[in-house]
Amino acid sequence: MKVPSRVAVVWFGLFVLGLGFGVVVTSNGLPWWMAPITSAVVLAGSVEFLLVGMLAAATPLAAIAATTFLVNSRHLFYGLTFPLHAVTGRIAKTYSVYALVDEAYVLVTTAPSGTMTGRRILLTQAGLHGSWVTGSLCGALAGGAFLKDVPGVDFVLTALFVVLVIDAYRADRDRVTAALAVGAAVIGVTLTPGAMLLVAMAAFAGLLMVRHYAGRRSATAVREKELADA
Repeated sequence: MKVPSRVAVVWFGLFVLGLGFGVVVTSNGLPWWMAPITSAVVLAGSVEFLLVGMLAAATPLAAIAATTFLVNSRHLFYGLTFPLHAVTGRIAKTYSVYALVDEAYVLVTTAPSGTMTGRRILLTQAGLHGSWVTGSLCGALAGGAFLKDVPGVDFVLTALFVVLVIDAYRADRDRVTAALAVGAAVIGVTLTPGAMLLVAMAAFAGLLMVRHYAGRRSATAVREKELADA
C-alpha cells in the first residue's frame, strides 16, 4: 500500500521528535531504556515530555496522574469525529483507539473524502507509533552523545504542531475557529502563564460551545421566520 507523502513527512517528523525525547530522557539522568518503553506504552508526546521532568523531580504519583488526565483529556473529543467505524475487527479497533494521537487525528480527518480506509488508518497510526518509538530509542542510545548541546531540540514538538495546524487550516479555512483558537491562547498566556495549555484548551472548548449554541439559535430563528412568512 502506497503511503501518501504528507503521512510520510509526519512519520519522519515524529522520528526526529523522538530523537529529542530520547535526549531529554538521558539528559535528566534517567536510564536510556525508559525512552522507548515510555514511548511504546504511553504514546502521548506532550505528556511524555512532561513526565520526564516530573519523574526527575520525584513528583507524587497522584500529581502525575492528574496532569496526564488533564493534558490528554482533549482526546475525548477526537473520538466524536474520528472515523473508527472504518476500522474492522475488535483488536484493530482497540489499537486504533489506543493510537489516536494528535498527528493521527489530523492526518486522518483532513485526508480527502473516501481515501482513508480502515487499513490506511491503521497503517498511518502504526507508522506514527513506530516512528516515535524508533526515534526515542535512537535518541536515548546515541543522541545524548552528539545532540544534547544542540539548541532547539526541545522545540521540535512545537514546530511539528505548527506544521499540522497549517496543514489543517489549508484543508478547511475556517477563520472563525482559527480566531477562537488564537483568542484562547491569549487568554491562557495572560491569565495563567504557568498553566497556559490547560487554560487555553478549556477556554477554546468553551468558545466552541458558545459558537455552536449561538449557531443553533440563529438557525432556529431563521427557520421560525421562514415558517411565519409562509
